[in-house]
Amino acid sequence: MKFRLLKLIDPILQAVEDVGYETPTEIQEKGIPLVLDRKDVLGIAQTGTGKTAAFSIPIIQLIHKIDGNKAEKPVLRALIVTPTRELAIQIEENINAYNKYTKLSHTVIFGGVKQHRQVEAIKRGMQILVATPGRLLDLIDQGFITLDDIKLFVLDEADRMLDMGFINDIKKLVKLLPAKRQTLFFSATMPNSILSLANSLLTNPVRVEVRKEVTTAETVKQYLFYTNRDTKVSLLDFILKDKRDQQVLIFSRTKHGADRLVRKLKKLGYQADAIHGDKQQNQRQRTLKNFKAQKTKILVATDIAARGIDISKLEYMVNFDIPNVPETYVHRIGRVGRAGEEGVAISICEPEENVHIKQIEKTIKQQIKVAEGHPFPQTEKPMTAKEKKEWNKEKQRRKQEYFAQRKKAKARKK
Repeated sequence: MKFRLLKLIDPILQAVEDVGYETPTEIQEKGIPLVLDRKDVLGIAQTGTGKTAAFSIPIIQLIHKIDGNKAEKPVLRALIVTPTRELAIQIEENINAYNKYTKLSHTVIFGGVKQHRQVEAIKRGMQILVATPGRLLDLIDQGFITLDDIKLFVLDEADRMLDMGFINDIKKLVKLLPAKRQTLFFSATMPNSILSLANSLLTNPVRVEVRKEVTTAETVKQYLFYTNRDTKVSLLDFILKDKRDQQVLIFSRTKHGADRLVRKLKKLGYQADAIHGDKQQNQRQRTLKNFKAQKTKILVATDIAARGIDISKLEYMVNFDIPNVPETYVHRIGRVGRAGEEGVAISICEPEENVHIKQIEKTIKQQIKVAEGHPFPQTEKPMTAKEKKEWNKEKQRRKQEYFAQRKKAKARKK
């Protein structure tokens, strides 16, 4: 089945095509028509099955139908609640991609940062809000957000919500929502506690269940290099030196990280380019075309942008940043060793990412072969929670100092 058979409007189909989607995943094929038909949905699906698109694409279409291209201040129509900052950012980035031509207003809010910028975005108005429970309730209590006009409510990763102790926050939140609404409920597992919560939220739901087997191809050789944060680029240079004639796909966690890595690789003499959501569509197409034609040997990509990359003879990929979701690791290394071809997946792990490696190995039920004897071994210990908190404070201070200096420099120029 193609996306065109799911009764999606042309602006969304064009956006879907731009990000490289052709065939919907199982949960997208089953879920999108149900959401468009205004059904409550109980979805059982793991991360990596495509469920974000399964709910966000039809939500964009439904709100576009409700509001059209109104000029007045946007009204909040859809609320998507997810347990962690990382998931909230990822969902909002997906919405930004699918909303490219419908141009609905949307924003994301989460805790752990100052609220000023988030409040400013809320004041401008939005039609779709992605949020973590704590920050959402906090801003509701302060009077910045009201949920009176919500038409669509999504609770994502419900089992993780309960594991992280958010059940009381969710119950508080539900009391603030309009009784007449469409609710979409997603969870990777469905124990009695989750089923009880689902039954309290949903009205005559349609159950959609997708089980995703997490495996890695036998044709892909996996290697793990332990190193320190400040020696990652040096180790990457060491790994790439004998592969200058090979194509290599490198994964970065963030868009800025991808651009920064490309600049460092170019200084080291490599042909490299980045592909991510901040690039214009014509830039992404040109970058991908050059990589496929082997004019560019190294492509640094974020996970969302990499979904459109399908190169049958690609032999090498590198995890410059270790993903915190095991299924993402499986998806990444699936870019090599395709159609029975052999491939090599290399992961560069700094101390703070050791815990992610353990989770990945547990999920794929195998140990990744550790590369020994390289010149940049891991010598640091992972930071404690207290040290991490202090380091984040220091990063924030440095960032503020940097922007203050830039502001002064601009003022002097004037």
